Parts: sequence; C-alpha cells; structure tokens
Amino acid sequence: MSEPLATLPTAAPIAPTDADATDEQLIALWLHERSCHTIRAYRRDVERLRVFVGKPLRSITLGDLQAFTNTLTGEGSSCGRVIASVKSLLSFGAKLGALPFNVGAALRKPAARDTLADRILTEDETAKMLALTEGRDHVLIRLLYAGGFRVSEVVGLRWADLADANDGALFVTVHGKGDKTRTIRVSTKTANLVRAMRADAPASAFVFPGRARNGSTSAVQAWRIVRAAAKRAGIEKAVSPHFLRHSHASHAIERGAKVTCVRDTLGHSSIAVTDRYAHARPGESSGDVLAV
Repeated sequence: MSEPLATLPTAAPIAPTDADATDEQLIALWLHERSCHTIRAYRRDVERLRVFVGKPLRSITLGDLQAFTNTLTGEGSSCGRVIASVKSLLSFGAKLGALPFNVGAALRKPAARDTLADRILTEDETAKMLALTEGRDHVLIRLLYAGGFRVSEVVGLRWADLADANDGALFVTVHGKGDKTRTIRVSTKTANLVRAMRADAPASAFVFPGRARNGSTSAVQAWRIVRAAAKRAGIEKAVSPHFLRHSHASHAIERGAKVTCVRDTLGHSSIAVTDRYAHARPGESSGDVLAV
C-alpha cells in the first residue's frame, strides 16, 4: 500500500546503480531537492498514474498513458499539470537507465485554453474586498496583493523577514519557489498596518500565526479568508490567493510599471511569463477602429 499522499516521502534506499532502481527509488531520486509543495503535487500526480495502470513504470506502454489521460478529461489546467509530471518522471527514468526508453516522449499534452484573464480581478473588485475585510484578514489580503506574493510566501513570513525603510515603507524578504529569495518593498500605508499587528512578538514569530502552537496560518486557511472576502464583495468566481498575485501583475503593468520590474517583484524565471499579463487584457485592439 502506498503512503498517504499528504506525507512527504522519505528517501528510498538507493539501488546498487541508478539503472537498477525500483519505482520508489526512482521517484525519490526524481523528487530530490524539490520544494515541499512540489514534492506533494508531483507525488500525488504520479500516484494517480500508478494506481490506474497497476504495473511497474518500466512496463507502462503508450496505450496505458493515453488511457490514463482520458480519465483526466474535464479537469481543466490540472490535466496539463498531471501529464507534465508524468512525462518528467518518465524522461528522468529513461535518462538514468532505470526505464528501457522514454515512453512519455510520445504523449502529447492537450492544448489548454489560456484562462489568465479570468483570474485577474479588477481594481474595483480588489478594493471592495479590502474595504469589506477587517483586522488581520485585511492585512493578509492586502499584503498578498501589494507584494504579488504567493500564499506560501506570506503565511511563512516571520517578523525577522521584515525591515523598515527610511521613508516608512517596508522591505519584505520572502523565500519562494525553487528556494529563491527576493526582497519586495511595500508602501508606507500597508507597512503601518503590518507593524500594528506585531505587539511584543519576537523576531522568530510568524507574522500570521495559526491555531497550532508556534505554527503559522495555513495556506488552506488563507484561501478561505480570501474566498470569504470575495463573496462579501459580490464576486462569484472561486477567487484564490493567486488571483491577487495575477491582479498585482496586471494592474501594475496597466499603470505603467516595466515588465522587467514586475518580473523581479513576482520572482518569475522568465520575462516571457510576466509578459503574458501585458496581453491578458489588452488596452487597445484593432477592433477599436471598426465602425461596429
């Protein structure tokens, strides 16, 4: 029986050579040095495949993979993510020699509709969410939007990660995806709201403490806070914390921020990723000149 999906895998004993690795050993090698969030997601995706095919990875055929992908129909963007995870593992196994060949190379990812524009709130919607939310929840939502942070970055913040700027603003240092660290400046107004929550908390304490002793607010709880704020604002979409990150990028570019600046603020690996926001909701179109 496989281990619970919510549990991080322990390192499997390494085979005499990588080419002799069992499926569990191969997966452990593939997941090595990835972030906790990535390990959970990738392991969950691969476990779905293993349960479906019911055979060792080295015995999987293209027909097995195609039948598996048919079960993912209707899952939206998650379908592409699952397929990408499976292809990555199979490619890794073939390079090590643990798999006879890369059967995943022939598997095509379905073309996905670009839904980025659907996940960008208007400035009015964002302002309404903030206006109708008070206290610590207001500060959490405000910080997610003001810094374009990932939810994991905000809930993981400790007071030691914050530093005052000379003009009253605040420098926020986060440890993000791929173990990359970046420092973001937020406005004096937001900074003052954050500072007001500290009281006598030590530098090692979480900015957004959770119910568990010495723990932080969970990403799930942050999602609930954001979703409740969206409902109060009359937004019917299933708004998540990541909507605020998308909205930060889009609003900043619309207000004249350079794409390179937004890239560095959000911690994107490529300018191409950030540039999508410049085209998600174009400010003008050739259709504007038509007499219809």
